[in-house]
Amino acid sequence: MPLSWNRYGKSRVRLVKIKRAAAQHELVDLTIDVQLEGAFEKVYIDGDNSACHATDTMKNTVYALARQDPIDHVEQFALRLADHYIVKPAVTRVRVAATEHPWTRLRSHAFVQAGGENWTALVTRDAQGAEIVSGLTNLVVLKTTDSAFCGFPRDRYTTLPDAGERILATSITASWTYRSSEVDFSARERIRAALLDTFAAHVSRSVQHTLYAMGEAALSACADIAAITLALPNRHHLLVDLKPFGLDNPSEIFVATEQPFGLIEATVTRTKD
Repeated sequence: MPLSWNRYGKSRVRLVKIKRAAAQHELVDLTIDVQLEGAFEKVYIDGDNSACHATDTMKNTVYALARQDPIDHVEQFALRLADHYIVKPAVTRVRVAATEHPWTRLRSHAFVQAGGENWTALVTRDAQGAEIVSGLTNLVVLKTTDSAFCGFPRDRYTTLPDAGERILATSITASWTYRSSEVDFSARERIRAALLDTFAAHVSRSVQHTLYAMGEAALSACADIAAITLALPNRHHLLVDLKPFGLDNPSEIFVATEQPFGLIEATVTRTKD
């Protein structure tokens, strides 16, 4: 029976590229699918892989070309990938789908990702009064410098190296309790701004270190809240090893991973008057 159509490739290749200019950093965040069509019948029917371009190589090609070429426009980079593969043996058609995940600049090296944030409120009422807990979820932020994690304990299972400089990215979940129901709830904007400003400016020794600084700043920004609880999942960005391709990687090309991740949580409480 004939094989009437085929296509294969690598999907959801996560690419983060940082251009570390002196004045400010530029950030490009992409998810890329590369798919090939062509004369691959023997691969499927006979198990003959002599014409089969490995999908793992497609992933590596994305990272290598990203290191070598500027990514001023996502369309330009997708075309560069398509041009690379259309000249390969047996390939007659290349499909490159690229999604750019835009970030809004907070300052020269810190960014916030819009679109998924939600604002929350929980009111609990009884005969004695009401308790009001407000918050926000999925406030996605990233900074490209002023973040480290060093000096932690080691044992025979430890493989993580000290990182004096790394990307710090997280999706902030915060909830704060008001002292009473007689408050100005527009304080949410001040609290949110304090969280973002502190994340961007803080020189972080760990996610825990930055979480506490953010909590302190939120309490200082609004005298009407008694405590704030923060949950910061560590959205890891791993440096891609480009040495097998004869390329360096001066903290420029990263793969963004989703699982597993560290989850840092704590409550910062105002000192009672």
